[in-house]
Amino acid sequence: MLAYLVIREGSKWTDVFRLVPGRSVTIGRAATNQIVIKDDRCSRNHAEVFQVQGRWVLRDLDSRNGTVIGGTRVQGDHPLTAGDVLRIANCQLAFVHDISKAFVDGPGAPTVGEETVSEANPRPFETELIEPTTITHRRHQTRLLRPGDDDTVALPSLGRAAARLCRVAYGMAGRSDVESLADCALEGLLESANLDAGAILVRSRDTRPVTTAKQLEIVGSRSKGDVAYRRVSDFLAATVLREGEAVLARNVADDSVLGGRDSRGIICASGVICAPIRHGKEILGLVHLYSTAAERMPDPDDLEFTLAVADNLGLALDSVGRRRELSEDLSHKREEIAELRHLLGAECEMIGSSAALREAQRDVARAAPTRATVLIRGESGVGKELVARAIHFAGPRKKGPFVCFNCAALTETLLESELFGHERGAFTGATERKIGKFEAADRGTLMLDEIGEMSPSIQAKFLRVLEGHPFERVGGSAPIQADVRVIAATNRDLEAAVADGQFRRDLYFRLHVVEIAVPPLRRRGDDIVELAHHFLKRFNTETGRKIRGFTADAVDHMRRYRWPGNIRELKNAIERAVVLSGGDEIGVADLPFSHLATPGDTNGPERSPDAYQPLSLADVERRHIHETLAATHWNKSRTAAILGIERSTLDRKIRRYKLAPKRA
Repeated sequence: MLAYLVIREGSKWTDVFRLVPGRSVTIGRAATNQIVIKDDRCSRNHAEVFQVQGRWVLRDLDSRNGTVIGGTRVQGDHPLTAGDVLRIANCQLAFVHDISKAFVDGPGAPTVGEETVSEANPRPFETELIEPTTITHRRHQTRLLRPGDDDTVALPSLGRAAARLCRVAYGMAGRSDVESLADCALEGLLESANLDAGAILVRSRDTRPVTTAKQLEIVGSRSKGDVAYRRVSDFLAATVLREGEAVLARNVADDSVLGGRDSRGIICASGVICAPIRHGKEILGLVHLYSTAAERMPDPDDLEFTLAVADNLGLALDSVGRRRELSEDLSHKREEIAELRHLLGAECEMIGSSAALREAQRDVARAAPTRATVLIRGESGVGKELVARAIHFAGPRKKGPFVCFNCAALTETLLESELFGHERGAFTGATERKIGKFEAADRGTLMLDEIGEMSPSIQAKFLRVLEGHPFERVGGSAPIQADVRVIAATNRDLEAAVADGQFRRDLYFRLHVVEIAVPPLRRRGDDIVELAHHFLKRFNTETGRKIRGFTADAVDHMRRYRWPGNIRELKNAIERAVVLSGGDEIGVADLPFSHLATPGDTNGPERSPDAYQPLSLADVERRHIHETLAATHWNKSRTAAILGIERSTLDRKIRRYKLAPKRA
């Protein structure tokens, strides 16, 4: 006798399978079964039907959710009788000998329990739900993104879904903001699934964790035709957010899933999908989709596809968030750098109004816009580095690095390594590659302080780099080119060093392109008090003190004191006075005055401000001319201009007083 399994899903008959004697029929979720049921509640190999002694028998294969006939779960082997309905997950299989009896009312129609299954009485496939929401499918991880699990999905549908998913993922990869990402994802979802409307809901940046729909913001919504999107209900959103699973609810008969009824009071959705947007263990938002027409009922494949898109969307949202954070951080860093450059520019301000300082400021203004090498000369502590910074920040390289290096601080071997860098293993202790100062100052400015202390061997290599030639790191052979503006500074008499053979003549002329002489503080009498008040304000801010100023005696002593340590000494003296002063004004007793000689003195130690030493006019003139020559580093033209005499007159006085440069 012929036998059939008539398959019914939902409220419709979908397929007929003929049972052939001698062949067993397997039922399950895996694609290798003869009857494939695409439902997560169906086991991969759920049950089988076979013939024994002329009768067809059902055997449950230890399935997880069991097989039910007539309301009773099958245990072991169960002989089938015409009219029996096998219930596996959401699928019913009617066992009949006459196919026509599977579709009509009558004594031969299939039954479930005491009820007859027919088109007029489709139970247990209700079109209305007793509960507010019946979730028919759940999915924690999508199979479309799981490698090596193709046997759980029919290959043709898997291929189509993978192709659609690839297109959606490719589209999202080119989006740079959340709104365009949401629009791209919704376009792909509504095009590929049996759905009419949907939206992407995303949490705000500071919301962690998300537990309710009120914490989510709609960043994109779409709908087909005249259907207007309705926001996801709190009940459904809370369910998905709490359990972290994507859900499919069919035949929704209550507004707890969709969030409300339409203007006619009719429930709009026949099926709803809600999937979490995840990144790792964190939920970033929800994908909410629904169908408004009974003929477009979402199925488990739509749930799989939606979950796959949601997982890709989670990665994309995290990437966009990271890019936005990096962009904001970069913008913040740029603002900080701009502020620091502004502060550095303020620190480079040359304070004072004396004629000597104005002349130096004019030289800085002329030299800064050019690429010329600058030689800054002046005594220790006059602010040569300050002048170099002023040149850098007033020039076209102000956005590049400013690197300062003291050539007198290291030995010859270490000096070469610091300037040009070294390779790993170049010498004992060179455990890794080191970038030199020239490379570090690329497209910026390199200030070399105490250039007169550089050894002759380093001078030769340094000269080649100044001439534009590439250099090699110590222990390396690869040529390195650096675009660096060099500013050299010294308090030595380079001319005398050249005459003595201690400094290369060609390097001297290469450095001596633009010379700026920084006057000592004793020649800037009008600036001393102004600088003192500047440092007082600065150290009041740093220490929290509220010292108002200086006494009249302190101002008078500062004006008459010769400041052998120049601005560095004045700065340290004011800092000490601010820290140790017990009053609200700084007096003479609070200022430490030394008895050291200034570099231009020829009469021994520095006298105190109160000491008086009677001198003849010739001695005064001799001393004054000698100090002025020393201050200008024996630049006779400049000295004559400062003294207000002719160059020839200055030469006669030098010969008369037998003046000569002081040897270093």
